[in-house]
Amino acid sequence: MTNNDILRRICYTFDFTDSKMIAIFGLADHQITRGQISDWLKKDDDPAYQECNDSQLAIFLNGLINDKRGKKEGAQPASEKHLTNNIIFMKLKIALNLKADEVLEIMALAGLRISKHELSAFFRKAEHKNYRYCQDQILRNFLKGMQLKYNP
Repeated sequence: MTNNDILRRICYTFDFTDSKMIAIFGLADHQITRGQISDWLKKDDDPAYQECNDSQLAIFLNGLINDKRGKKEGAQPASEKHLTNNIIFMKLKIALNLKADEVLEIMALAGLRISKHELSAFFRKAEHKNYRYCQDQILRNFLKGMQLKYNP
């Protein structure tokens, strides 16, 4: 999955307008233009399409956390320069304030059933012996389940 696909799916799931997207980036102390957002949300074959890089998606996800859970006092955490599906999954889980059972329910809505142990492996540190890399299929199903839950 590309960062643009992830951004598109989150925007459509929560019916974010361009103004709301600008506000979310602002919550992460980052200024963005309506044109940049428009170019990121375009289809891949559109000539005006622009790629959303890892840093930009990380800023958006940090802003989403601030939007959904409230902004913490003080300096904002630095955005990651390189994102993995595991980090994206974790940030979405935090933003939506989801417990493991709720994540499993969302996955089940998309038709994917995994165990609690499999789920917890995605959220471990990469050095942990039980760490498991989150494949695109897992993240895609989670995003699909989010859409079914939050925007049926």
